[in-house]
Amino acid sequence: MDILEVKELKKSFGELIAVNKVSFNIEEGEVVAIIGPNGAGKTTLINLISRWIKEDEGIIKFLGKDIKYAGPIQALEMGIARSFQIPRVFGKMSVLDNIRLAITSKEKKSKKILSFFESDKNIKERAIEILEKFNLLEKMNLFADELPHGDRKLLDVAIAFSLNPKLLLLDEPTSGVSAAEKTRVMNRIIDTIRKENITTILVEHDMDVVFEYSSRILVMNEGKIIADDTPERILNNDLVKQIMGGK
Repeated sequence: MDILEVKELKKSFGELIAVNKVSFNIEEGEVVAIIGPNGAGKTTLINLISRWIKEDEGIIKFLGKDIKYAGPIQALEMGIARSFQIPRVFGKMSVLDNIRLAITSKEKKSKKILSFFESDKNIKERAIEILEKFNLLEKMNLFADELPHGDRKLLDVAIAFSLNPKLLLLDEPTSGVSAAEKTRVMNRIIDTIRKENITTILVEHDMDVVFEYSSRILVMNEGKIIADDTPERILNNDLVKQIMGGK
């Protein structure tokens, strides 16, 4: 079953065509990486899917529904969540409260009328469960800005995860993370999303991460998708090697 369908998507900024007639489908449960040189249009594509910006042309269907008129809040309510290249966490709030706030913001319109105490207890239990999944439970009382960078990235993804997404968009989840920490961070992220069978799109510059953790790779260049294949075939694609500088 296709969870996401993109057809002839186009987005320009002045004379720059950032995304140029892009089409692809993603099936439920896939972990799809998007790679390409700087300026290829990867983050613009993620911004379009998450509805942070609107396309000039084309169609995006999520779970079979056209989301043309949705904004980022509506997309989130539908089940599209994202993390960011620079973690968007509340630095002066505890790790636990960052997760509790995200859960509350997601559930506030759908919760039954309960007492504040009962609601708070349920939300705290859910937050603790999520922090355990991301190996952050022992740090739940720290301020977010006290975390090392790798754990801040994990918290950013955990916040997106706490919104119960059907589609999770990860923008450079290992950006700024030391080489020694990348495996720990990615193992925790991928293990969690695969256990929950969350369809994921991963934008990442580190090719070791891409080939280790993705099941399929889309290669972008100058706003277009020039290859869409398995990691093994992408690795041996001469055009991709040329565009990626031999990486």
